Amino acid sequence: MSNTEVVDVFLHYLSSKISLSDAELDQIRTVSIVKKLRKKQYLLQEGDVWRYHAFVADGFLRTFSVDEKSNEHIMNFSPENYWTGDRASLSSGNPSRFYIEALEDSAVVLITDQNFQGLCKRIPQLNELVNAILHRSFIVSQDRIHSSIALSAEEKYHHFLEKYPGISNRVPQHMIASFIGVTPETLTRIRRNSTKK
Repeated sequence: MSNTEVVDVFLHYLSSKISLSDAELDQIRTVSIVKKLRKKQYLLQEGDVWRYHAFVADGFLRTFSVDEKSNEHIMNFSPENYWTGDRASLSSGNPSRFYIEALEDSAVVLITDQNFQGLCKRIPQLNELVNAILHRSFIVSQDRIHSSIALSAEEKYHHFLEKYPGISNRVPQHMIASFIGVTPETLTRIRRNSTKK
């Protein structure tokens, strides 16, 4: 995919959500930076300050942290047409606790926070879209917290398959286990039991 095609995917996504004039599309195009990542390449590393709004135009990324025992904890998967980044680092200016890694060759559209805030001021419907996305992601986070507290390991796995049907065949099982908060061995047992039913 050429850089122009990557930005076109982003603009098409925005146009499918809100009504934008050609002049507004040009404003967005002007500040859009294309970042291409090879599989296993990082968009963000722990300790770096995150400064962008990032849209995945192509490919697939994951956001994760690593604890003191070197265990990975996956916070998010971001396939195409999803946003990614570290909002806490972006808003505070503090170093990130997370890594964002490409699980496939990927293309991401980056807009610096300063440029993004400027766009939101000039294009009110973009600001409304961002608020709607933040609202949805808050609900998703609440749902995940509830699942991790209230559901059994088996229920967590089935909840994951229900919520993210397109993701389960794109990531290794150990990453699904990390995302839902169970050990790979537990997930293997759950999957074995599911196939017996």
